[in-house]
Amino acid sequence: MIKREDNPEFINSFLDYSITILNKSPNSIKEYNYDLAMFFKFIKMHFHMTDETDIKEIKINDLGLDTVKKITLDDIHAFISYMTREYNSKSTTRARKISTIRIFFKYLSRKAKLIDNNPAQDLETPKLDKRLPKYLSLDDSKKLLAVTSNEDNRNNERDYAIITLFLNCGMRLSELVGINLKDINFGERKLNVIGKGNKERTIYLNEACIKAINDYIEVRPKEAIKHDNKYSEKALFLSERKSRISNRTVENIVTNKLQEAGLDVKKYSVHKLRHTAATLMYQYGNVDIRALQELLGHESISTTEIYTHVSNEQVKHAVENNPLANL
Repeated sequence: MIKREDNPEFINSFLDYSITILNKSPNSIKEYNYDLAMFFKFIKMHFHMTDETDIKEIKINDLGLDTVKKITLDDIHAFISYMTREYNSKSTTRARKISTIRIFFKYLSRKAKLIDNNPAQDLETPKLDKRLPKYLSLDDSKKLLAVTSNEDNRNNERDYAIITLFLNCGMRLSELVGINLKDINFGERKLNVIGKGNKERTIYLNEACIKAINDYIEVRPKEAIKHDNKYSEKALFLSERKSRISNRTVENIVTNKLQEAGLDVKKYSVHKLRHTAATLMYQYGNVDIRALQELLGHESISTTEIYTHVSNEQVKHAVENNPLANL
């Protein structure tokens, strides 16, 4: 939870703008707040405005715009360098902080017009390491579904529907947990989910998904759903307590099913099922990269293109394993 009293007013103003105008999700707002708090704590150290040596203990609610106006691009670079040295920040973490700082100063200079110059205007994003996604093979995916389907427990239909949606639709964990009954259109075989940045998108359902959802709805509790929380009452997936299922519960379900299927839980996770769905669709479904971008809810197609790299790796592997390769 964000403690607004710990922030200077210009940070709270930016957070309000991000919520109301940019329509950012609660998670994004928390990340913005954390990144900016760390940045301005560093600035107080960097500008010798505090004797505190532990950056986490530095207070920033006394900062004014006069300090912000003194910040230069070199100061921002010094902060990124500090995070790398002291916290061993990965390139993805540094890229996120740079993005936050860039958006923040753009707001101050162009939207709120609280400062004349934008020190982050020429701030560059670090080159990101290209890592191929880990994913289940088609056979392992079938094995996971078979194990989940054959389980004999009172939550069998629910757990099977969860695994089926992950492997067929490539949705995020938060998207699956947030599904409401009204979001599903059985006639048109589609459902609406809320993705990153509170952006709504449509996911089309195949026969396996429709059947799994219907089988679960038949046994889904009809009575004694927690009526003190309408958020839970509307939910598709319910927990043992008959409230909306939590992220942690879904993660535990996936981990347990992976173990039962004999798959490495250190290698695979809920997010790896999203990678699996995307990879299988690209490899076997002849899916256009733009269509895959839309389905996965990626803002940039460069994020989606990682799945084309998977295919290229397979081609390379096939050539290297040609029996004539070592003659």
